[in-house]
Amino acid sequence: MSEPIKPHLRPLDFQPVYHQNEQMWLLRDPWQLSERQLIFPQALAQMLLFCDGTRTVEEIHQALCEHLSDEVPLEAVVKAIAQLDQTFLLQSERFERKKQHLIDEYRSQSYRPPALAGVNYPEAPDELDALFRQYSNGIETPGSSAWRGRGLVSPHIDYQRGGPVYAQVWRRGARAVLDADLVLIFGTDHNGRPGSITLTHLPYATPYGVLPADTALVDRLAEAIGPEAAFREELNHRNEHSVELSAVWLHHLYHEAGVQPAPMVPVLVGSFHHFLENGAHPSGDATYSRFLAALREGTQARRILVVGSVDLAHVGPAFGDTFAMDKGRRETLRLQDAKLMATIIEGNAAAFYQQIESVRDRNRICGFAPLYLMLEYLQPTGGIKVVYEHCPADVANTSLVSVCGLLLN
Repeated sequence: MSEPIKPHLRPLDFQPVYHQNEQMWLLRDPWQLSERQLIFPQALAQMLLFCDGTRTVEEIHQALCEHLSDEVPLEAVVKAIAQLDQTFLLQSERFERKKQHLIDEYRSQSYRPPALAGVNYPEAPDELDALFRQYSNGIETPGSSAWRGRGLVSPHIDYQRGGPVYAQVWRRGARAVLDADLVLIFGTDHNGRPGSITLTHLPYATPYGVLPADTALVDRLAEAIGPEAAFREELNHRNEHSVELSAVWLHHLYHEAGVQPAPMVPVLVGSFHHFLENGAHPSGDATYSRFLAALREGTQARRILVVGSVDLAHVGPAFGDTFAMDKGRRETLRLQDAKLMATIIEGNAAAFYQQIESVRDRNRICGFAPLYLMLEYLQPTGGIKVVYEHCPADVANTSLVSVCGLLLN
């Protein structure tokens, strides 16, 4: 006799939406395994709290009715769970088969295609050049005495809002880009497991062509942290924008200078929120220690440029806050971000972590984990602030994302 099915919801992104004047929840699959997207009414969405793999369908129905203090038809729960399964949103054999098919499909490619070309930015090189020249208007072109350092902090927000910030920091860092014989891009993995480090062998493509990969270094890093862990969520690379949006600017500088690009190794880094919850610290994490040791050993005597492709604060109603970002709150955030940027410029990974940990990441720093690992790798370092801006995050301009450009020695 087979065991009863106990539905287990995958990690998803839940977004509030309005449908027919009713607030509902959109279930967004970061891997986009299905062409369909599900929208659940608020009451039925509460059912998802109980889809944790410990309850049968009947037990989920009972828990939902008790939670709502109301009777919900069993048929509605059965139908909703069937829809979750059909769209690959449940941990199941069906989901595993679909995921493996997409992973095999991804790995069979000769390069990772640009996911946002034609959507976030032009896919034609000449049109992309024109856009970047527009963002760069008024920015002084670096001369022979330009900055030559080892680290560059860039946004990963869309170009429409962050284009001038990208332009300022990448223009100032252009000499270091052209001098480097290896570029590492540490990007926020918006869909990764907490504590994950996710690699890929595929080189990233941009409208300018393909950025070469350093597969030997990727193999060395994967061996240090365990190949299963290193590639378990490799599919996240397929649509993750954090590395891509910096990689395009990187490639633009090579294209503009008329030189062949250096190898680029993309590293997606999952969140640190589990450390905030359990009181542990990344400095005591064996996986990070092995990764950093292998990275240092594998890059000795090489001219390295490390890019932190990150955003800073995400605050206001669009991110769940109960307050609007008025003038006073914006000024307070500027002071908080200035203190945070100062610790980054000082290369002080411990102080950087402590500042965010002390307020339980209240400002939702979207570069928490990759910036910490970047600072640990680069130590000791110093640097300069190039630019800092607030980008609107809702139509009423009551929410914002803060971004910056920093150069580290």
